Amino acid sequence: MTEALEATRRTPGTPCWSSLMVHSLDTTEEFYADLFGWEYEPGPDQLGRYVRAMLDGREVAGIGELPPDRHLPVAWTTYIATDDADATAEAIRSCGGTVAVGPLDAGAAGRVAICSDPLGAIFGLWQAEAHLGTRRAGTPGTPVWNELITQDTSTVGKFYEHVFGHEARQHSTASADFDYLTLLLRGRPVAAVHGVGRSLPHDRGPHWMTYFEVEDTDAAADRVVRLGGRIVQPPRDGLSGRLATVADPEGAVFTLVHGRP
Repeated sequence: MTEALEATRRTPGTPCWSSLMVHSLDTTEEFYADLFGWEYEPGPDQLGRYVRAMLDGREVAGIGELPPDRHLPVAWTTYIATDDADATAEAIRSCGGTVAVGPLDAGAAGRVAICSDPLGAIFGLWQAEAHLGTRRAGTPGTPVWNELITQDTSTVGKFYEHVFGHEARQHSTASADFDYLTLLLRGRPVAAVHGVGRSLPHDRGPHWMTYFEVEDTDAAADRVVRLGGRIVQPPRDGLSGRLATVADPEGAVFTLVHGRP
C-alpha cells in the first residue's frame, strides 16, 4: 500500500489540490455540478462540512462550508505538495511569509497548513497521507494550471524558489510590459507567476488563480452567467489557450481554459 501511495505522490513544490470555502455548501455544490459535472463524497470534517468533488469516481477538488459567524472572502485556494509541512512552514516564516493556520492533521488524509507569501497571496500546504490530492486531470472539469497574480515577480519569485525549490524562469515573451515567470521542477513547468503591477484588482490583492479545463471556453462562460455567476474577464486568447475569468455565485474567482496555459 505504501509503495502504491509513493508511486503517485506529488513531487514537493507541485500544486496538488484546489479547495474552496463557502457560506452555502449546498448551493455551491449545485453550481459546480451543473458547470463541470461534479459529483460529491464526504471529506474530512474536523473543521466543518467538507466534500470532495469527483469526476469518474476520482477526486478533483474540495469544497467546505464556513461557520455562520465567519464572514471571510470566498476564494479558491491552491495547495502545494510537501513531504514535511512543519519544515516547509518554518521555511515560509524564515523567507518572509506567514503561516496563518497549522500545520495540523486532517484526520488520516494528511497534514495541512494555510500560509501566505511576502506580498500576501494565500496558499495551502498539503503533506499527503491517505489523500494524495487531485486524482484526475486533463479532462473538462479538472484543475489544469495554477498561476499567482501579484504586483511583480521579482520578490515572490525568489520566495517560491527558496521555499519549494522551484526554478523561476522568465517566459520567452516576457518584457517590460509583460512580467511573467514560469516555475519549474526538474525542468517541468508546474505553475507561473504573473506580475500585473497597478492592474492588480483592488478588491483581491495578490492571489493564486486556479484554471479549470473546459471543452468550449465561450460556452462555459455563458453557462456560468446562466447559473448565477458572473464574467470577470470575457473570453480571450491567452498564451496557449482560450481563457475566461469568471466568478461563482458567492464571488469565488477562477479561470476557464480550453488548451492548457
